[in-house]
Amino acid sequence: MLKQIAVFASGNGTNFVALHQAIAARQLPATIALLVCDQPQAPVIAKARALQVPVLIVDFHDYANKAAAEEIILTALQARQIDAVLLAGYMRIIGATLLTAYPHKIINLHPALLPKFPGRHGIEDAFAAGVSETGVTIHYIDAGIDTGQIIAQRTVPVKSDDTLATLATRIHDCEHQFYPDVLQTLINEGAI
Repeated sequence: MLKQIAVFASGNGTNFVALHQAIAARQLPATIALLVCDQPQAPVIAKARALQVPVLIVDFHDYANKAAAEEIILTALQARQIDAVLLAGYMRIIGATLLTAYPHKIINLHPALLPKFPGRHGIEDAFAAGVSETGVTIHYIDAGIDTGQIIAQRTVPVKSDDTLATLATRIHDCEHQFYPDVLQTLINEGAI
């Protein structure tokens, strides 16, 4: 049975596109049934529309609180019978409304080896700390900031001649391969 996936993104959408391409290329039993974006001007919106993926834009400033905005999102997810939510550069903390409706079904991609370097600036923080390796973590979402149960991690070495830009490029390249790999494993194992 085809798994219905929603992707939440706030920015450029490179991981969204990588997921979409990997699902098609690998013929995974899944489809991205909805893109949810909280930034009305985000480039990911045009990319989703070009790929004919339905888009829901929810500008949280238009709602009284996070719960009200998440109710709109939840209604859309339920209408499309979404099986799992994949966060791909979604820059909001998921609230109780969605966490309760999708326990252990909301997955995040983080550009560092958690528990080290949580938060918005994982790549920058790892680079500034001078570590010899960093990487990518895929984990379930909970109420904390990058504190959910880790599903898988992949390391990325920090080279002696790296700049922040070269390290970021290698981490993003890793993400684009690793996220689809983990999605495939989760589907194969029946976790999604």
